[in-house]
Amino acid sequence: MELLGYIVCLLVGLSLGLIGAGGGILTVPVMVYLFHMPVLLATSYSLFVVGGVSLTGAWYQFRQQQVNLRVALLFCAVSMSIVFVVRHFVLPRIPDELFVLFGVPVTTSFCCMVLFAILMITAALAMIMKEPARDAAGGQQNTVHVLWCGLVVGLLTGFLGAGGGFILIPALVLFLGLPMKEAVGTSLFIIALNSLAGFALDLDHVTIEWPLLAGITVVAATGMFAGAALGRRVSTERLKHAFGWFVLVVGVAILIRELTGFIGQ
Repeated sequence: MELLGYIVCLLVGLSLGLIGAGGGILTVPVMVYLFHMPVLLATSYSLFVVGGVSLTGAWYQFRQQQVNLRVALLFCAVSMSIVFVVRHFVLPRIPDELFVLFGVPVTTSFCCMVLFAILMITAALAMIMKEPARDAAGGQQNTVHVLWCGLVVGLLTGFLGAGGGFILIPALVLFLGLPMKEAVGTSLFIIALNSLAGFALDLDHVTIEWPLLAGITVVAATGMFAGAALGRRVSTERLKHAFGWFVLVVGVAILIRELTGFIGQ
């Protein structure tokens, strides 16, 4: 199962390298189901893997002058603040059992995985659906719009260990009017800062198996470089749609597994 986990992590990096988003949504399910980690620990590992790989990609994009630092820093000022509040003050105080439904205890892990499945399905549909022309300036880099996007992504990153990349690309292109290539680089920069900030806040209350985490991150980073190389030769739109269908299948499978397990108790 761990071998399959490494293969999926390679796909995570591939997606980040190709389209600057989408792959990070798979890391928590990979950690839970294939590396057999508790859900909250899995979110910590996910934050490091996605953050490390995204930072590598962001540095490459920055050297190509494809990162809008003004938007990225303003965005991160809000999102990182939200991540700090959620990871430092909220998550450590959430009990293992939230409530009882029909005589069955509803756990935090169950709720997290169900929410993650719904998030994956939403992300998949966003990747599959045809988008308007993406290099047209469909919006303005309005400060209020940037702050609202930062708030939403910060909540997703803080609670679920996902970088929120699947909503970043549409937001940066359609709402803030960034060209697609610049949106990809800016997205990677934002995801990297959000994810690594969230991981740093977890270090005082989680135990990290560093060799395992380093190995997973190296595999994902290899996928990212491969994705960046492929992106210069292959239609990223087709690959994005294919990856979207893959994420959709995984999301539906997780939702069915969690709900059937809950009903069967």
